[in-house]
Amino acid sequence: MTDPIADLLTRIRNAVKARQGETVVPYSKIKIAVLEVMKKRNFIIDYKVVKSGNFDEIEIMFNQKLDELNLKRVSKPGKRIYIKRGAIRPVIHGYGIAIFSTPRGIMTGDEAVKSGVGGEYLCEIW
Repeated sequence: MTDPIADLLTRIRNAVKARQGETVVPYSKIKIAVLEVMKKRNFIIDYKVVKSGNFDEIEIMFNQKLDELNLKRVSKPGKRIYIKRGAIRPVIHGYGIAIFSTPRGIMTGDEAVKSGVGGEYLCEIW
């Protein structure tokens, strides 16, 4: 797998469209950090790490109130997108969130502006 974040977003998008209550994705630390941001903003209810055979997996529980969840991968392995702190803009006029990988960890665009850091523009959620 060359892009684990895109795989995570695609699995979440497909599960929400299929109206599933939960889904399972392979474990990685960056996925946990992205899911933690999504949990803080109530895009998902919760997640937990489950031992499955030789590898760990992440079980994600969705908010059933959401009929649709738009997830867009911005920075890709073939073309990385880095944004300076002054160039970070709101997503969909403030209705969505942008997730950044900064030197201080994975955070939303609002948190990055408040912290005064920029970073790699991972994805948008609205």
